[in-house]
Amino acid sequence: MDEYYRVTDLRTRAESLGHSLGVVVGAFLLGYVLLNVVALVLVAAGVVSAEALANEDIPVPANVYAAVTVAQFAGFVAIAAAYVWWRDEFGLFAIDVPDLRDLGAMVGGFVALFVAALSVSIVVQQLGADTATNQVVEQGQQNPTLFLYMIPITILVVAPAEELLFRGVVQGLFRRAYGVLPGVLLASALFGVAHWLALTGAGRLTYIAIAAVLGLVLGMVYELTENLAVPIVIHGLWNAFLFGSQYLAAVGVAAATV
Repeated sequence: MDEYYRVTDLRTRAESLGHSLGVVVGAFLLGYVLLNVVALVLVAAGVVSAEALANEDIPVPANVYAAVTVAQFAGFVAIAAAYVWWRDEFGLFAIDVPDLRDLGAMVGGFVALFVAALSVSIVVQQLGADTATNQVVEQGQQNPTLFLYMIPITILVVAPAEELLFRGVVQGLFRRAYGVLPGVLLASALFGVAHWLALTGAGRLTYIAIAAVLGLVLGMVYELTENLAVPIVIHGLWNAFLFGSQYLAAVGVAAATV
């Protein structure tokens, strides 16, 4: 029972919360700095105008949006890696080459993610609640080519960066202080809230709730497999699936999924 829920000393609990919040805030701050540095370099090189970057109504070129996205999530990786090195926390999470059991978990996890997303979407529709839009979707609807750029980027950069930060470091810290179940719940809640800055329009709380539910699935799969590579692959393939369906919808081939 101690594995699933535990109450450690006050110092461990406070450190877990403080360090988790600090790592997430630090990741976003460094990501924002790197994003702007790359943006300034691209403006100086004449690749994009400063007006296009400052005005949300002007579509940002797909290659530019892709470049600043990579820079932003490089900040996530840098902060997570720096924290692990600084605290000598190399045992905080586990990652290995997936075996057959892990491959099965990837398939099952993807299906569970789809079912969870579909279920939540149905509930949201029944409640008549608004759902905010992610900025990348809004940009992609104006320039569908962006969705194609984002497919490899989300698999190779976004998913590994987010899973390293939220499932690896944050969930690892919460698990140590509170046990597996509270660790998954707290990390998923923080994962949902972290999407706030990427949203536009009404219904941000609804979107955050949906992201938190998907985070629960990823968190549970990680705890079951004890291999961070598994949620990384599931997360990457899920986002790629969403971007692919958004592309097909944007060019009029099919309706967007979930």
